[in-house]
Amino acid sequence: MATRYWIVSLPVQNSAPTPWNRLQDQMSKHSFDTPLYRFNIPNLRVGTLDSLLSLSDDLLKSNSFIEGVSHKIRRQIEEFERLSGVESSALTVDGVPVDSYLTRFVWDEAKFPTMSPLREIVDSIHTQVAKIEDDLKVRVAEYNNVRSQLNAINRKQSGSLAVRDLSNLVKPEDVIASEHLVTLLAIVPKYSQKDWLASYETLTDYVVPRSSKKLYEDNEYALYTVTLFGRVADNFRTAAREKGFQVRDFEYSPEAQESRKQELESLMQDQESFRSSLLQWCYTSYGEVFSSWMHFCAVRVFTESILRYGLPPSFLACVLSPSVKGEKKVRSILEGLSDKANSTYWKSEDDVGGGMAALGGDADSHPYVSFTINLV
Repeated sequence: MATRYWIVSLPVQNSAPTPWNRLQDQMSKHSFDTPLYRFNIPNLRVGTLDSLLSLSDDLLKSNSFIEGVSHKIRRQIEEFERLSGVESSALTVDGVPVDSYLTRFVWDEAKFPTMSPLREIVDSIHTQVAKIEDDLKVRVAEYNNVRSQLNAINRKQSGSLAVRDLSNLVKPEDVIASEHLVTLLAIVPKYSQKDWLASYETLTDYVVPRSSKKLYEDNEYALYTVTLFGRVADNFRTAAREKGFQVRDFEYSPEAQESRKQELESLMQDQESFRSSLLQWCYTSYGEVFSSWMHFCAVRVFTESILRYGLPPSFLACVLSPSVKGEKKVRSILEGLSDKANSTYWKSEDDVGGGMAALGGDADSHPYVSFTINLV
C-alpha cells in the first residue's frame, strides 16, 4: 500500500481528446509504474466568489487539523497493536481498506448533502473530527490513568530494595513479633554486607545474636532481618543509619498482602479492558475521520479548481501515487496538460512570492491544483 498520494485537478477545455485520455496516454508512455485513478467529485454548490475566497483561506488550516487527528489515531492504533502483540490490521472505512477508499472515492450524499453550502459541509466535517479528537483525549486519559497506577505498583514491586514493596519478599516465619521482641528489616549496600554481619549485633544493646538472615538481594542492596528488643528499636535505627544501613518500616500483614495482590489483578484486567475497547474505538474512529477527510479533500479540490480555472466548473480531478524517483517526470506530464493561460491565480517562479500560488495550497506551487495526502 502506498502511504503518499497526490490529489490533482487539471482544466478541461472543449477539445479532443479528453484530459483523462491524454493523461492516461502520457502516464503509460512516460511513467507507467505510477498508479492513476479518477477522483470523483459531485456537483457541489459554488456560492459566491467571496464565499469561495473566504473558504480557501481556511482550507489549508482545516486540512492540517483533520490530517493531524487521523495520524494521532493511527499512531495510537500502532502503539496498542505493538503492546498487545497483535499483527497490524489493514485500516478500513466501513470495511474498505483506506487506500481503496481513497482511490475509489464516492461522495456520501446522505451524510453531506451536495445542496448544502460548501462552508456548511466543511464546518460539519471539522466539528465531527474535533468531537472524535476530544473523545480520543478522554479515552486515552482514562487508559493512561490505569496504566500509571499499574506502573506505580510494578515499580514498588520491582524497584530497588531501598524503595520497593517488601511484602512479597518476607514470609511469616521470617518475622518475630512478641511482647518484647521485634524483627526489623535492614537494607544493606551489597559492598557493605561483611560490615553488616560483623557489626549489627553491637549497634545497640539487646540485639539477639546471630538473628540476622539474608532474604533477598538485587543489583545494589541486600535485604536482612534482625531481631532485638522492641524498646531499643529506635536506637538501632539511628546507629544503623550512621553506618549506611537503612532500616525500612515494615509490618507483616497477610490481609494487606492479599489486598495488594487483588488490586494489582484488578488493575491489570482494567488496563487490558481499556486497551481492547479503545483499540476497537480507534479502528472505527479512524475510518470516520478518514472518510470525512476525503470528503473535505473533494470540497478543497472543487473550491481551488474554480478559483484557479474559473466558472463553470470544468476540471478533471484524479489521484496519483508516484514513486519518489518518478515525481519530477509526473510533475512534467501534469504541467504539460495544464493551460497556464487558464490558471487565473498562477504565478511563475519569477513572480512575487517565490512561486507561491494565491490559493492556500502546498508549499510548492504548480500551474494546476495539487496537494499531498500522507496516510502516515
